[in-house]
Amino acid sequence: MATEPEPQGPARRTPPAQSTRSAAAAGSLRSAAGLAGGRIVPAVSRGLPTRTGDSTPDWLEPAMAANGIGSFDWDIRRDRLEGDQRACAILGLEPGRFDRSSGAFLAMLHPEDAPVVRRRVERAVTELGQCGAYYRTVFPGGDLHAVRFRGRVLADAFGRPSRMVGFVWDATVELHKRERAGAMAQLREERSRFIKEAARALSEAVTVRDVARVFTELPLPGLPPDGLVLSSLEAGRLQILGASGYREVELRPYDRTPVSPAHPASEAIRSRTPVFISSRDEYRERYPEAYPQVAETGVRSAWAFLPLVASGRPIGVCLVSFDDDRELDADERTLLSTLGGLVAQSLARARLHDAEHELAAGLQRVMLPRTVPSVPGVTTAVRYLAAGSGLQIGGDWYDVVPLPGGHVGLVIGDVQGHDVHAAGIMGQLRIALRAYAAEGHPPAAVMARASRFLADLDTDHFATCTYAEVNVDYGVVYAVRAGHLDPVVRRSDGSATVVPVAGGLPLGVAADEEYRVTRFSLDPGETVVLCTDGLVESREMDLDTGFARLCAAVSQELPGRDEGPRDQLEELADRIASQAADSTEREDDIALLLLRWDGPAGGLAAQQLRRRIGQADLARISELRGELRDALRRWGVGELVDTAELLASELVTNAIRHTDRDAMFTARLYRETVGGESRVRLRVEVEDESDLWPTRRTPGEQASSGRGLMLVEALADGWGVEPRGTGKRMWFELTPDQAE
Repeated sequence: MATEPEPQGPARRTPPAQSTRSAAAAGSLRSAAGLAGGRIVPAVSRGLPTRTGDSTPDWLEPAMAANGIGSFDWDIRRDRLEGDQRACAILGLEPGRFDRSSGAFLAMLHPEDAPVVRRRVERAVTELGQCGAYYRTVFPGGDLHAVRFRGRVLADAFGRPSRMVGFVWDATVELHKRERAGAMAQLREERSRFIKEAARALSEAVTVRDVARVFTELPLPGLPPDGLVLSSLEAGRLQILGASGYREVELRPYDRTPVSPAHPASEAIRSRTPVFISSRDEYRERYPEAYPQVAETGVRSAWAFLPLVASGRPIGVCLVSFDDDRELDADERTLLSTLGGLVAQSLARARLHDAEHELAAGLQRVMLPRTVPSVPGVTTAVRYLAAGSGLQIGGDWYDVVPLPGGHVGLVIGDVQGHDVHAAGIMGQLRIALRAYAAEGHPPAAVMARASRFLADLDTDHFATCTYAEVNVDYGVVYAVRAGHLDPVVRRSDGSATVVPVAGGLPLGVAADEEYRVTRFSLDPGETVVLCTDGLVESREMDLDTGFARLCAAVSQELPGRDEGPRDQLEELADRIASQAADSTEREDDIALLLLRWDGPAGGLAAQQLRRRIGQADLARISELRGELRDALRRWGVGELVDTAELLASELVTNAIRHTDRDAMFTARLYRETVGGESRVRLRVEVEDESDLWPTRRTPGEQASSGRGLMLVEALADGWGVEPRGTGKRMWFELTPDQAE
């Protein structure tokens, strides 16, 4: 190859060493200028020009030809590229496409590869060294090829870069390997991500139904299945839990049927290893007895039966089927086997959860009353919402207890804890409290005895409770509260208010705890709402907010009594329960009890009051006086209240102090017509079983007792003592005129 002539004139006066360095620098600068213009990459000419320079050894040409290696020569200064025929073929050059310049060759490179090649060649030219590169180029037909080259920069007599000579060979096979490797790497990454996502989704599946839904919706990367079936093994039978891609008629012969020994699913279960079938021919050859059922469908051509093994025991089979012949490779089989293991663990956990939940639900159903007794004069509705899963059941309970005299008792309570122990204690406490109430004990005594009973169990558990006794005759409620919530009352005008009830310690905390009774009245149609704290309290909701929500729900307008097929009270219970069920804040079980006092026909309270007074139960007298006041006001004879209350107290006190038996108090209002005129008469009776008759005494001025019969004689319109079969009956009568 020719070189440029030596410089003339002043350049000759430059010292040799300095001249050499200056020339090299100038050449480097010119090369850099050419590179900046994009003229840096070696290329070959469109023809086969005569090569210049050193001759090629005889032995090199056959070796290059045998290995498919072409050669090139780049004249850096003239920017002229020359190559042999093999180099042109490797690069896919055609006449008229290439003008033998580096710029034209640069345009042939892949945009991502051109900067890399440029930098490497630039460095080799600057350093008079070697370089190599891998780049992609597009052939005229549009095919993508890859090329590798190796070149060395030669200097002229002055040490300046003059030529680059080297070799070029086809690397398309390597390109395809890289593409396949990249695709496989991407597929492996997708499968790894799929396993992680499947494991997360299956870990979040709680019930068997959840597991079946997650499995049948899984997208297998690189293995698009035609059908998925999940089945569990129950007593030697396969029960299909979920499927996709299959019609019901195809699955019906296999659902809840014994596993045939000749079926591939049976082999997978026996061997506890997956069974892979790549084609219908293989299926017919390996399982001839089971093949006829497959042949009837004529759709699927490859199958994978994955045994579900948990704790060393087979619990089911997963089926993955394909609509074409498919010989699964090692990676694909590993993917499916891993998926089968994940599904097995999730299914085993879900089956245990469902079994525990069913056990807990059954236990809860046994502990709670199956039906609420019907009591004339009142309507009741109950609801129970469980928040726990598995055996996480609560100790919430409700009860409706018919009481002597036509009254009814309402119980709502919550035992501490959320486990089977709490539920067991709840059952015992419910039965004990129901027994105490049914015996006729007053509310305070019922609660005190229940607290003593729980304390005697020595369980380290306590319970909150509200007990309310409703006098069905005239709508008075006697409520006792042991650490529980106050009741809410829906009034006749539709408003809802919280009724404060005197509270005491929770049951079981103090065996000798005494409880106070709070009395409030209901008008016909008014409703008492009792609930546990799960309805009105959570970590995100304080008690005041919860009660405000409850009152808002209770006070909403209800349909008329004859406007719907269901009772208004049921509609109200559903409204409260649905609001709680839809809340994301609910963390505890909820027991709900509603009672509406309907009153007698016509909307008027019954004009009779009957109460049993326990022997020496002086506290009961105070309650009785309050009931009598409410009754007389409701009956429209409020002017008789003071006198009737005083005289009734005297008779009842005499009966329980001077006898050793209980007393029965009865007050009746008679409306009579005498001589065409209406007349009202109040008769109060106190019955006991003592044969000892009262004696009228004349106490001294300093005496503190003995004036009872004197007061009765002075204030009553009439009074007397009547014998009974066992015991006696004392009575007095008042009329409005007499009271005046």
